[in-house]
Amino acid sequence: MSVEIKISLNKGLYIKEPQDSKLGRKIIQYSIVMIEEFGFESFTFKKLAQKINSTEASIYRYFENKHLLLIYLVNWYWEWVSYLISINTLNIDDPRKKLKIIIHSFVSAFIENPNVAYVNESKLHNIVISEGVKAYRTKEVDKENSKGFFSGYKNLTNTVSQVISEINPNFKYPFALAANLFEMSNDHIYFANHLPSLTDISVQENDFNEVETMMNHFAEKLLSE
Repeated sequence: MSVEIKISLNKGLYIKEPQDSKLGRKIIQYSIVMIEEFGFESFTFKKLAQKINSTEASIYRYFENKHLLLIYLVNWYWEWVSYLISINTLNIDDPRKKLKIIIHSFVSAFIENPNVAYVNESKLHNIVISEGVKAYRTKEVDKENSKGFFSGYKNLTNTVSQVISEINPNFKYPFALAANLFEMSNDHIYFANHLPSLTDISVQENDFNEVETMMNHFAEKLLSE
């Protein structure tokens, strides 16, 4: 029997927890669909309300604005990746094997999970790749950071940095490498699809094997020094 997964997020991101109601889950589901299809700039609560046969006012009962909705969605993804890492590395003692599993989790988190029916992980992955930096590269980043809005990303990075330090305790930049591996997993998929001269790899639909191979290559070289 499958058990539905609910990921807990910072309460400051929402007015009413959307995962706790049918309408809220519908808001999450279709905001992902619409942002992935049309882009964040073109996405509005008015368009979302029309899509789900509701009202703008009802959406504003859950989220103050679309920026906080985007941060919510990106946070959900960060927590999802952290969940996959914790499950996939359970009972794994070898830190080098752990890092390989982590890298695989980075590039395979898009695989849809039927236990979260209202989140299309593949579409959300596309949003993180193309729109994710808009969640925190803003003028309000310091204020939002003080509220803990990016703790999911920092916790994820911390988890990975600990594994890196296990592999090579003398490596000077474990946090930088951890963050760069995560960003690399997204950036080079984007580059391969849209700016191919900025990368050496190619991707075919949802086949990201070359990305994973490249990331393992960089990690192994850096941590063997």
